[in-house]
Amino acid sequence: MTLNCNGKLIAISSPKVMGILNVTPDSFFDGGTYNSDEHCITQVEKMLADGATFIDIGAYSSRPDAKNVSVAEELQRIIPVISVLVKQFPGIILSVDTFRAEVAKQAIEAGATIINDISAGHLDPKMLQTVADYNVPYIMMHMRGTPQTMQQQTTYDDLTKDLLIYFSERIQAARSLGITDIILDPGFGFAKTTDQNFELLNKLDHFKITDLPLLAGISRKSMIYKTLNTSPEHALNGTTALHMIALEKGARILRVHDVKEAVETITLHQKLHA
Repeated sequence: MTLNCNGKLIAISSPKVMGILNVTPDSFFDGGTYNSDEHCITQVEKMLADGATFIDIGAYSSRPDAKNVSVAEELQRIIPVISVLVKQFPGIILSVDTFRAEVAKQAIEAGATIINDISAGHLDPKMLQTVADYNVPYIMMHMRGTPQTMQQQTTYDDLTKDLLIYFSERIQAARSLGITDIILDPGFGFAKTTDQNFELLNKLDHFKITDLPLLAGISRKSMIYKTLNTSPEHALNGTTALHMIALEKGARILRVHDVKEAVETITLHQKLHA
């Protein structure tokens, strides 16, 4: 399995880590932390040194009940950061967490190389065509509704089967436009209850049937800290434990706040299967 990131081929036959950089004031774990160029550079430098292959930048918090922000505000938050990071770290592989085609377009033109869309093209009908036009890898996630409404939409006939049907349709839509590099994210915490999140993790290997790389985004999420009766700040140990499960079930990319620990987990997992 390889991804073509702006001419650079990334092999994901061995799992890779995607470090999270939120430039939002209201993300559930690190909202407001990276509010200057200096803070962003320092954090990205650390994540790259710790072994991150990708850096995923988000300027629109998609946590449950997150505040909606305008396209203009999202662009104002994210484009300057991309420009700074591309200049500071030549060759960096930046992913942009957005469901808006205009943000994706400007982000790619500023130097981003992957689009990470929580809605798999549902929230902006122009998104798939934009990704196809720029020929960049596309992470499509499963969600229902919007971040503001998704937690009222958690009823499924059969969770895993419903997601496989959803992805089958979205993959077909993307491929019909010429999108070739597709990564699947089952969307832990998006329109799913805690029990459903654990069911999904337990059945993550069912998604191997798509023959596409799987991304697991479980870092410090409520499925962990609520189960452990703790907070996002104290959910690193639980995150690491579930990362090992995700790797066992076939995850190829771990999207994380804590890069060093995730890289170590991958190293141990590979040793286990050496």
